[in-house]
Amino acid sequence: MTMWKFSGEVAEFYQRYRRGYPAEVFDKLVVEFGLSTEDTALDLGCGTGQLTRSLAARTRSVIGMDPEPDMLAQARKATSGLTNVNWLVGADSDVPALRTLLGRDSLGVVTIGQALHWMDHATLFPALRSLLRPGGGVAVLTNGAPMWLHESSWSKALREYLSGWLGQPLVRTCGAGQEEQDRYRASLEAAGFATGSDVVEYEDEIDLEFVIGAVYSATPEDRLPKPAERAGFEERLSAAISPYAPFVEPVQVRILIGRKG
Repeated sequence: MTMWKFSGEVAEFYQRYRRGYPAEVFDKLVVEFGLSTEDTALDLGCGTGQLTRSLAARTRSVIGMDPEPDMLAQARKATSGLTNVNWLVGADSDVPALRTLLGRDSLGVVTIGQALHWMDHATLFPALRSLLRPGGGVAVLTNGAPMWLHESSWSKALREYLSGWLGQPLVRTCGAGQEEQDRYRASLEAAGFATGSDVVEYEDEIDLEFVIGAVYSATPEDRLPKPAERAGFEERLSAAISPYAPFVEPVQVRILIGRKG
């Protein structure tokens, strides 16, 4: 799978315009895995730390791991006051090396938030199993479908505009689709995890600035409009979707659980 580069300005947009997760999500993880302040968590593919920082309040320590240094630089800035978070440059292929560093049965939970579609889940889940303590497990979280894939009028207008700009249809759900969820569940079960799932749903009214920032945060670095081109890009985007304001986005946080017996 081709990796997009989430570096430079894209990482800055990611930090500013990617929403965090409701507290209810973390309450569910605490109950599901029996998490306590004795546990260490790994947030794999952590990006700028939207999951990591909330895990830090519920565990002894958290490791945020991501292959993109610029994402981790933004994460460090956002969590400068936290003393129990460590940041590590690495991808899912580096997980086996963590066993030497951390030891077996050393983690209470591994979270993967809206990032598993970049990973080789069939080899990742078996590698994670030996790192997890009994009763701990993996939580795969998707923070809603992309905002241009909803059925509202403004979302359809955004989809049409972006498809024309990119010259291709926008169909990828970034792991939020049922077919992808079913594949992830099958891989967890093949790796010996007992699986379950949960959903947290809410609506979020967002403004034009947030829409534009979220689009930039999901754009490959080499496709991001140049600074001199952005005013025109944003004016055309605004013209396409503003007639359909307000912009109310339904957010469905899907939680796929894999528990180690």
